[in-house]
Amino acid sequence: MGAIEEVYEDLDTDVEFEEFEAAVEDKVEQMGGLADEETAAMLIAHELRDEEADTIADIEPGMNDVKFLGKVTAIGEVRTFERDDEEAEEGRVCNVDVADASGSVRVALWDDMAAAAEEELEVGQVLRVMGRPKEGYSGLEVSADKVEPDEDAEVDVQVLDTYRVEDLTLGASDVDLVGQVLDTDSIRTFDRDDGSEGRVANLTVGDETGRVRVTLWDGKADLAEEFEAGEVVEVGDGYVRERDGDLELHVGDRGTVERVDEDVEYVPETTDIADLEIGETVDVGGGVIETDPVRTFDRDDGSEGQVRNVRIKDETGEIRVALWGDKADREIELADRVVFTDVEIQDGWQDDLEASANWRSTVTVLDEGSDAAAGVADGAAGSDGSGGNRAGGDGGDRGADETGLGAFAEDGQKAAAEAVAGESGEDEGGSASGGAAAATAERSSEGVEFTGTVVQTGDPVVLDDGQRTKTVDTDASLRLGEEVTVRGPERDGTIDADDVF
Repeated sequence: MGAIEEVYEDLDTDVEFEEFEAAVEDKVEQMGGLADEETAAMLIAHELRDEEADTIADIEPGMNDVKFLGKVTAIGEVRTFERDDEEAEEGRVCNVDVADASGSVRVALWDDMAAAAEEELEVGQVLRVMGRPKEGYSGLEVSADKVEPDEDAEVDVQVLDTYRVEDLTLGASDVDLVGQVLDTDSIRTFDRDDGSEGRVANLTVGDETGRVRVTLWDGKADLAEEFEAGEVVEVGDGYVRERDGDLELHVGDRGTVERVDEDVEYVPETTDIADLEIGETVDVGGGVIETDPVRTFDRDDGSEGQVRNVRIKDETGEIRVALWGDKADREIELADRVVFTDVEIQDGWQDDLEASANWRSTVTVLDEGSDAAAGVADGAAGSDGSGGNRAGGDGGDRGADETGLGAFAEDGQKAAAEAVAGESGEDEGGSASGGAAAATAERSSEGVEFTGTVVQTGDPVVLDDGQRTKTVDTDASLRLGEEVTVRGPERDGTIDADDVF
């Protein structure tokens, strides 16, 4: 056995011996006699070992030619293009998405391979691919030099027609997902390396399995302004990327986002305010008991920023939430029931904890205005006072159709009634009849008297006595921290103060 055969025998490769032998002879010729056949064979063997990729996740841009095994999950249309050489024939390309258990990658098939793919390839086939990895327009892709079906190989990948949030994996492409819009962001611009201007915007959508941030690029960025929280949309032809450790669903030129007539529930898994700790990133929710106006400030780079504080309360406590940037413009009013996701818990003013809602956070208003607050108070008539039910928890007497965000709006009903309307039964447990009496008292026009500390000035004034919070309509000039007593008729949870003393 010759030197070339010995090196080939020790090499675990799918390359045929004739092809290996030809590569060795080319290497000897390239090196001009500086390497014999054995040395050249070892060099070729080293190159072949370098190109082996154990999984698709091992492939990175800039690597030499790689070989890997993957299952076809999507086959694109064959597109034609003009080559730089005007006399050359028209070029053809077909993009094929392949995946293994570690991830997915797009493979570009050129000319004859593209034509063969259109006629012979099928979703679900397993392919052996050899090609050059590079950073493509929609992320990592491999420009194929050779593609062969492997009928004997098995790749454990499930090909889905429609994804749920929990099904998303890094590198997945041609993703179709239906979800409820939880939040939208404004369009932002940026400068590319080539000097052109790019555009990007975001949606956050959720389903019964979780939520995901959807990133809309360039021409698709305008879609963010077409939808509102609560609508159900279908994201088509998206691809999954990672940012700061979280998966995101990206939408480029081929992608779509369309409004659909489907029912999708999203159940937020919030953390009780009493359990929050500094440094955590969590989801919190509660009734709004205090709102501040938007404040502007100058950043170190000279640009202007803005922030707005709101205070929320649940069954276990209350916390101030700082809304930064565009989130400061969200319409949040007293008595609203709001869920904030991905907020960072920080050390706030006077050693009080504060939740910071930044670019990653979402803000979902479940109820709007005092009418919604009254509805929550009405719902308290049937509450057992045991606190809010969380995702996957026992819904008690809740109807089977009361799920998702709507159901969450009724979670912690007693806290919302106390925080927003300031009414509850005498008994901490809160019987059904006591809750009904509280709701009736809230709408009463009879005179009431309430003593508390001013926690918000302006219109309206908000008083808190340590157990209840009341909104007050008054022209009196009051100071934060001042203890006052107000007397007057109460309507829809607001005291129209005839006397302030």
